[in-house]
Amino acid sequence: MAKKEFQAESKRLLEMMINSIYSQREVFLRELISNASDAMDKIYYRALTDDSLTFDKDNYFIKVIPNKEERTLTIHDTGIGMTKDELEANLGVIAKSGSLAFKKENEIKDGFDIIGQFGVGFYAAFMVADVVTVISRALGQDEAYKWESEGAEGYTIEPAEKETVGTTIILKLKENTEDESFDEYLEEYRLKAIIKKYSDFIRYPIKMDVTTTKPKSEDDQELEEISEEQTINSMVPIWRKNKNELTKEDYEKFYQEKHYGFDKPLKHLHVSVDGTIRYNAILYIPENMPYDYYSKEFEKGLELYSSGVLIMNKCGDLLPDHFSFVKGLVDSEDLSLNISREMLQQDRQLAFIAKNLAKKIKSALQSMQKDERENYEKFFQAFGRQLKYGVYADFGANKEALQDLIMFYSSKEKKLVTLDEYVSRMPEDQKYIYYATGESKERIEKLPQTEMVLDKGYEMLYFTEDIDEFAIKMLMNYKEKEFKNVSSGDLGIDTDDNDKDSEAKQEENKELFDAMKELLAGKVTAVKVSKRLKTHPVCLSTEGEVTIEMEKILAAMPDNQNIKANKVLEINTNHDVFQSLKEAHANDKVKLALYTNLLYHQALLIEGLPIQDPVEFTNDICKVMV
Repeated sequence: MAKKEFQAESKRLLEMMINSIYSQREVFLRELISNASDAMDKIYYRALTDDSLTFDKDNYFIKVIPNKEERTLTIHDTGIGMTKDELEANLGVIAKSGSLAFKKENEIKDGFDIIGQFGVGFYAAFMVADVVTVISRALGQDEAYKWESEGAEGYTIEPAEKETVGTTIILKLKENTEDESFDEYLEEYRLKAIIKKYSDFIRYPIKMDVTTTKPKSEDDQELEEISEEQTINSMVPIWRKNKNELTKEDYEKFYQEKHYGFDKPLKHLHVSVDGTIRYNAILYIPENMPYDYYSKEFEKGLELYSSGVLIMNKCGDLLPDHFSFVKGLVDSEDLSLNISREMLQQDRQLAFIAKNLAKKIKSALQSMQKDERENYEKFFQAFGRQLKYGVYADFGANKEALQDLIMFYSSKEKKLVTLDEYVSRMPEDQKYIYYATGESKERIEKLPQTEMVLDKGYEMLYFTEDIDEFAIKMLMNYKEKEFKNVSSGDLGIDTDDNDKDSEAKQEENKELFDAMKELLAGKVTAVKVSKRLKTHPVCLSTEGEVTIEMEKILAAMPDNQNIKANKVLEINTNHDVFQSLKEAHANDKVKLALYTNLLYHQALLIEGLPIQDPVEFTNDICKVMV
């Protein structure tokens, strides 16, 4: 029989399809199953306009048959089949899509959508097969035909025997190599895994004979292996079901089946949109952080389906970084896919879906914060850092969208509070939103700098994570109230009498403070009377944008640029230590240097900053003790 040549651009085009278009060989099965599904959908659409046809969905299925002895894999469907001319037109011309032509000629409705659009998916079979045989009998025809090809050299078409309407594709698998085993596509477990991964929601049953065990008899404990036909795919995706038919348990079961996590989700969202771009989505807010969440191995993204067929396992473009913890999937019939069905041609469609999903996620989180506070606090303990990072990232582009979702521990409430809750409780005379930074709540509570704010009865937020102050600096203010670190030089608290007294003492002891500043040259920008200290002798405050906590975080970064805060050493002139300083300044300059260094190092330790020379510090303590 004469071999016919392919009509489109020859061997190079087919080689490109086999070697370049698809990222993984296993997708050949996805492509062939999708084509089989299209073939059955075509009968459904034909039945809509042909009264002589009835469409009973129970009569339509796909069968996958591995044969280890002959090393063949067969995919059989009960679809519309192809005539000789259609075999010639659809399989003889690479990149000729019978499905796309059918889709253009027929109105697509009732949830049945034709998957194939490019006419190249069939040729993915050559990634795993040396010989591809297609035996097809078209609907309404008595004759069947066999199409066969060994690749780019061409194909043959001849009459064949086939009792039923439909198409059977037989792949003669390639020989194994040192690098690759093609025998894996004959293993039951591997075929089941590929079907579940890519084609689980094809609307027709995908059947396969599966080996199972059962007792030889009712009373016999000895087991025997039997082969029974099973349906591998789920068929009806949960996202296409009516929300009213589904329970919380149904969503949780799906979460476990998809291996989104070992925890139970705190909340789920079921989104169905009919508009310019139609899509369905099921999203989950997890309870626990994945073990690799803050590692380079973690990959954000949602599963992306096109008409029930998985095309991307992790589509990162569907989620902004600050919502990267969200799990779930999106299914759309309106995506413009590239030729391999693995990437999108138009970012605009994806951006539209992503923008809408971000709004839905924010709304769900706000609802949880308001109505399920305990669950929201669990969520925030796990993923609050990511929301704060979102406030800071991209030069604060998302700060307004996220500011109402972030929370901080409150000195007054002794629990996490929102910025809105803080502002709503502020006294009329309070100008700023006050916060203190530290490694833990316990350390912050002992900070000397907090005394004045707490004495005024003002609430204070505790910043215990490295991102906190950076995020707030980017936010700048909330409801026209600026943020103020309790270690800032000016706290904005009106105490006229105290201010006058401090100014007087500063002037009175100018020589002492100048001498101390000289002793600490390069370490502090000033030494001055403290307005904030009540019981503690000394503390550090800062001038400028860089705070002490920010200095510590920047110093811990790999590209440490040695950025320092402008530190001010504040002295409590009402403390007994101040009297000792005055006496040392008047009578013993050596002792003044000793006391100055001790107080400075004391202030460093309170802030959690390292002491440059610990040996000198311990020797200074010993000198005081002797």
